[in-house]
Amino acid sequence: MNSAMIRLYGIAVLLLVANGVRADTGEQLYAAQCARCHGKAGEGSKKYPKALAGERSVAQLAEQIQKTMPENDPGSLSKEDSLKIAQYCFDGFYSQAARDRNKPVRVELARLTVPQYKNALADIVGSFRSTNTKWDDKRGLKGEYFKNRNHGQRVFERLDPGVKFDFQTEAPGGKEFDPKEFSIRWSGSVFIPETGDYTFIVKSDQSVRLWVNDPKNPVADGYVKSGSDNEYKATLFLLGGRAYHLRVDFSKALQGVKDKNPKPKPAMVELLWQPPHGVVETIPARVLSPQFSTEVYIDETKFPPDDRSYGWERGTTVSKAWDQATTDGALDAANYISTRIEEFAKTKLTDEKRTDKLKVFLRQFAKLAFRRPVTEDVEKLYISRPIESTANDIQAAAKRAVLLILKSPRFLYREPAKDANPYDVAARLAFALWDSIPNQDLHDLAAAGKLKTADDVRKQAEKMLADTRAKARIRGFLHHWLKTDHARDAVKDAKKFPGFDSTIVADLRTSLDLFLDDVVWSEKSDFRRLLQSDEIYLNGRLAKFYGANLPEDAPFQKVAFEKGRRQGVLTHPFLMATFAYTGETSPIHRGVFVARGLLGVGLKPPNEAFTPLAPDLHPTLTTRERVELQTKGVNCQSCHLVINPVGFALENFDAVGRYRDTDNKKPVNAQGTYTTRAGETKTFNGPVELAKFVAGSEDAHRAFAEQMFHHLVQQSIRAYGPNTGEELREKFARNGFHVRQLAVEIATTAALLERKKSP
Repeated sequence: MNSAMIRLYGIAVLLLVANGVRADTGEQLYAAQCARCHGKAGEGSKKYPKALAGERSVAQLAEQIQKTMPENDPGSLSKEDSLKIAQYCFDGFYSQAARDRNKPVRVELARLTVPQYKNALADIVGSFRSTNTKWDDKRGLKGEYFKNRNHGQRVFERLDPGVKFDFQTEAPGGKEFDPKEFSIRWSGSVFIPETGDYTFIVKSDQSVRLWVNDPKNPVADGYVKSGSDNEYKATLFLLGGRAYHLRVDFSKALQGVKDKNPKPKPAMVELLWQPPHGVVETIPARVLSPQFSTEVYIDETKFPPDDRSYGWERGTTVSKAWDQATTDGALDAANYISTRIEEFAKTKLTDEKRTDKLKVFLRQFAKLAFRRPVTEDVEKLYISRPIESTANDIQAAAKRAVLLILKSPRFLYREPAKDANPYDVAARLAFALWDSIPNQDLHDLAAAGKLKTADDVRKQAEKMLADTRAKARIRGFLHHWLKTDHARDAVKDAKKFPGFDSTIVADLRTSLDLFLDDVVWSEKSDFRRLLQSDEIYLNGRLAKFYGANLPEDAPFQKVAFEKGRRQGVLTHPFLMATFAYTGETSPIHRGVFVARGLLGVGLKPPNEAFTPLAPDLHPTLTTRERVELQTKGVNCQSCHLVINPVGFALENFDAVGRYRDTDNKKPVNAQGTYTTRAGETKTFNGPVELAKFVAGSEDAHRAFAEQMFHHLVQQSIRAYGPNTGEELREKFARNGFHVRQLAVEIATTAALLERKKSP
């Protein structure tokens, strides 16, 4: 039916209504009142090109229809007729189930995402190095204290929480040390919580060297000191969820002094870093370990960004730039491996079995890269031919073979979603929980047939969560859930909020991370505690700014702060500051975060760029009153009926997240409402009641489960069956809203491809 026919049909229905013939069905009402603007099947028109599709329930949709439609006479429809139209739209084309029926969603063929590519290379190469990098409970670095300047005569060893010492003119130990000459070596590992650029800085007025990751080559060298330089730095790209080798060598000596009895001079040394989203600070003990870590291979190739248009990273776009990046990455890895082939193949120049050992290495390399055993045909193509074509030149053969393997579709593309082959199951588990390839343990389980049942897979997934890569993966999801993974800079008006600077912002982010880790990795791992805990992590700086009772130099610690006013992440100052303007709060940003992010409400973007009303244009109004004034139009209300009420409930927090009772000298009105998918209208007054509502909301539970699925699996949850989201929500509730167990259930579902057809 074309647009002209739609209009004629609508006119006919209107004529029937005008002559006393009632249009009783939702289809008839829709044709009369809606089709001319939205299309026969909600596909849109020139006037309103966006299709009618979303996540609202029938009750929520009916409420919107009654208040905002039809365009020429909003509010004229009765509740009964609005409900009929809503039900017709919902069943026919609006709901996800209807869209799945009309256009079924399938598991898409996907390439490795950029993080998966880099993690895979790091893990393949790392598998050939003996390592003991279990992240235990010890925190700090191993400090070895030597009597002379050359790290020769060790006097004692201890665990130091970090490297920040001002010795003045004293020695670090007792009488065995000469304050004029001694040396110290700090060694161990540094845990990198998220992928990005890290700047390491070592400061000293004496000789000092710094090693990070590569134990052979220092990244900063001030050992032969000249001039007045006291600071040495290096910026490294590092992958999150991993521990890296760290070592500092410090030496104090009186070089070139002719005086027979010189007086000892002052000496100091400090190790600092600047992580992504952070500021320069002494590396804290919580990310340090005295254990040694082997070198991690890092691919630094610049890739085009992955597609995030669906709200999660997807490896669905293949461009010339991406293809070139995979070539550059393969070349870099091949050069790295070929120049170290004796180490990786466990051979040497005089070894008569060098070629045989090379084949063993390459078979294992290919097995890990391809995520399955190497068949005879695969070995001939990727291993035997490169060796034969290079006349047994082991270095050239290794380089050529690695290039072929890393440019193969077997490595670059994820497993086709056809069956539950045990090696595919292992790969899907690893990609979901580690964002990387399976390790040898997973290969062994697949070979032994121990990844066939849901119980088998679930048991293994639970073990995999203990890996530091899984912890980084879960934290990455939580930042995605809270919309802080790509948060705007929380810059504020310095006149209105003196003292709120980049250091406070960095501390707030650390505070949030510590809270998330504390809840998720606790025994109960209770989702509801994320929203209802009245505890927060503060240090001395944050305590001073937000009015808590802690010493100014206090380290981060968990404190009960503003009980009855704050609860969980919803009121965390970092989120409140992020979802606010430079000088004023933003109920709209906060409302969108709660409605879309936490409750899973589908919201369309505004028709045009939104500029808030300036406070000085309405000097007597509160922020709430200005927002109500600006969004009262019919075109705005379709979304702001949901956004505003939940955003207003957070108005007790100013633009930097401090609690307030008044706004513009008026009492804060923090009352709000929300209509659930079941059609119930919930009311709340203030942030604590809002947090309690969200924590107990089935809408929020479903949204959390679906968002975690999309983040971990990187496929639409609908492709695994129309009821998968609801089934995960039910399991989530039965398991006491255990966040880690939800990750296990998601990984198990995706690994075994438990898809169900639509009824």
